Formats: sequence, structure tokens, C-alpha cells
Amino acid sequence: MNQNKLETISNLFEGKEIRSVWNAEKEDYYYSVVDVISALTDSSNPRNYWNMLKKRMTEEEKSELYTKCVQLKLKSQKDGKSYVTDVLDTKGILRLIESVPSPKAEPFKLWLANLGSERIDEVFDPEKAIKRAVNYYRKRGYSLEWIESRIKAILDRNKLTDVWQEGGITENFEFGVLTNEIYKGWSGMKANEYKAYKGLRKENLRDNMTDIEIALTNLGEITTRDIAKKEHPYGLDENINVAKRGGRVAKGARDFYKEETNMSAVSKENNLTYKYIDDIKQIKENDFIEEDSSSK
Repeated sequence: MNQNKLETISNLFEGKEIRSVWNAEKEDYYYSVVDVISALTDSSNPRNYWNMLKKRMTEEEKSELYTKCVQLKLKSQKDGKSYVTDVLDTKGILRLIESVPSPKAEPFKLWLANLGSERIDEVFDPEKAIKRAVNYYRKRGYSLEWIESRIKAILDRNKLTDVWQEGGITENFEFGVLTNEIYKGWSGMKANEYKAYKGLRKENLRDNMTDIEIALTNLGEITTRDIAKKEHPYGLDENINVAKRGGRVAKGARDFYKEETNMSAVSKENNLTYKYIDDIKQIKENDFIEEDSSSK
């Protein structure tokens, strides 16, 4: 379980610390409910406030939050000991903010409303979404040439997923399995392991790759696509075999690159401008604590 002190969430709450835990498997954070309530209300007893808020919620609100609310042991900010604490994932914590009747919650609600409005505008005019992505990358310091290459890679990736769909692949987990086979084939790591190796969490892996890593990823995916277009595999098992072969082609290129340059193609290098501070072990499913339903 990783308790993260990255400042992004704290900045939204005027610098107040919001304890958060990273779930590597789900690639999402779990945030302390009482910390968020404390920041939004300045309540002297945020735990009691949370209990009272639950009583005031509509049945629909309760249903939404209770299905997401779990319990973990988090380190207390007062005495440093770990206590069982209600936590919510990112979507759940934003839903909670919408339910808090506090003036301090209003800026968050306005922010969420603006985000919703922007996404609706992008449905009618997709170019706005592309411009938003380009502006984001430019603010992060990426060159226009890199951005152009990145957009092309997204289009090439879509060509691969289209071929997979023709081969009977429809579920998200199946796309993930096949992608992992390509990554494992040339790098020796699944995508989430590769991200952990680079010190990433929710960040995009390709956005943090070196030129040679991107080239090998592209080679593995293009090879997989071309083999699939020729042989027409159907179903997950047949497509896994093709993905492994695509990964092996990229692995051959990786080995040749190392032979010629005496450098490893796999790098811990990333483009992060911040660091994660981890206190304890990675979160596991059995770290979650069953909550007594009578307390809800």
C-alpha cells in the first residue's frame, strides 16, 4: 500500500493534507473521507460530520457512495498510528464533494460543472479535444514534432485494436492481455510493471518513454497487426499467440540495439516533474477491511 504525499490533491484543498493510497492493480487512488470533509467544512469532528452526512443523503446517494466506500488502515496525522478509515476512489470522492453542503465545496462543484460542459462541447466538436491534448503536451514541454508523432502513434494503435476487434476481441481486459503480451515479449514486463519500473502511476507509459522504447513498442504493435491481418486469428488464445510473436520481433530489435550500442533499450527515465513519496507496501486486495453494514 502506497501512501502518497503528492501535492496535487492537497493543492486543491488549500494545502491541507489529504491522505491517499495508491492501488496499482486498479491504477487509482483511495482518499481519506474524513480528511476531505475536514478540509471542506473545518469541522472539529469530521468523523461525526461524515456520519451525519450519511444520514442526510438520499437513497440514491447512499447507494452510489456505499458501493465505492471501503476501509483501510491509514496512518493518523496526530499520533502516527494506523487506524481503520473510510476511503473512496477518485470518482467516489468527487461524488462525495457534490454531496457536502459547504461553501468551500462550491468551487469544486463549479469546476466539475465546467469539466462536464467542456466534454459535452467536445462531443459536438471533437477538434476541441484534440486542441486540449496538444495544449496540454505543449505546457508539459513536449515539442510539436513529438506531439505529431504521439498523435500518429494513437492512430496506429487504433489500427491494431480494429484488427483485434475483427478477430473477436471485445472486452477491455482482453485488449489489456494482448497489450501486455507485446510488452512482455520485448521488455520482459507487463504494462503496469513497466510503469512501476519508471516510477509512474496514473501517467501514460508512452508519454514517459525514450525514443528507442517508443520505437520498439511501435515495432511490436505493427508486427502484431500485420501478422493478424495476414493470418486472421480469432479469439483470445489465437490472438495471444500472435501478440507474443510481435513482441519477439521487437525483442530481436532490442537485442540488436544493445549489441550495436552497448546500451539498454529499457530505461527508468520519465518526464515527471514530481516524485511520489511512499511510506509503506503496495496495496493488496486483502488490505481492504470489511465494513459492518449496520454502521451504514
